[in-house]
Amino acid sequence: MEKAKRKIGKRLRGFVRSLALLLLLTGCQLGAPLQGLTIEVKDVLSGREFEVAGVAAAPDVTERVRLEGVDVPDVRQEPWGAVAKSQLETYLRKQPVLLETDAEPRDAFGRRLAYVWQGDRLLNEALVAEGYAIVTPHPPNSKYDQRLVRAQEHARVLGLGLWNPEQPMRVSPAAFRNQRR
Repeated sequence: MEKAKRKIGKRLRGFVRSLALLLLLTGCQLGAPLQGLTIEVKDVLSGREFEVAGVAAAPDVTERVRLEGVDVPDVRQEPWGAVAKSQLETYLRKQPVLLETDAEPRDAFGRRLAYVWQGDRLLNEALVAEGYAIVTPHPPNSKYDQRLVRAQEHARVLGLGLWNPEQPMRVSPAAFRNQRR
């Protein structure tokens, strides 16, 4: 009986090891390569909008890009708006970015809606995780909604940026802009 238990235990340990190895290997698989437009940023306009030049082989034409899935305090919404703009400027300083679009590539104002990548870092997510932006889903664009929500929960729990309990943002960016119209 004891011998049978050891044999079962040995098989179970082998199965668990094999399962762990399989999970490790599937977790390490590379995702599909990102598809999009790699470009340099010309100017940062706010914490969620910037201009690029040279889109569609027209080097003298500028285009506005808005970060998808997030909302950022207006630059007049102190202190958060200026800080968010400064942080985005820091991210984008003289480094090319990849603009990845989703189902709906432009907003009602003609701006390109993009998930902005710098290497393997999603800048939309980084702004949210550090408390500079809030998640604002924009269906049908939802490719990274879950990542953004997790990043926001991280910032909220840690009290980062606009989630700081000593100086919280009390008016959402959208409500602030509506008050100023």
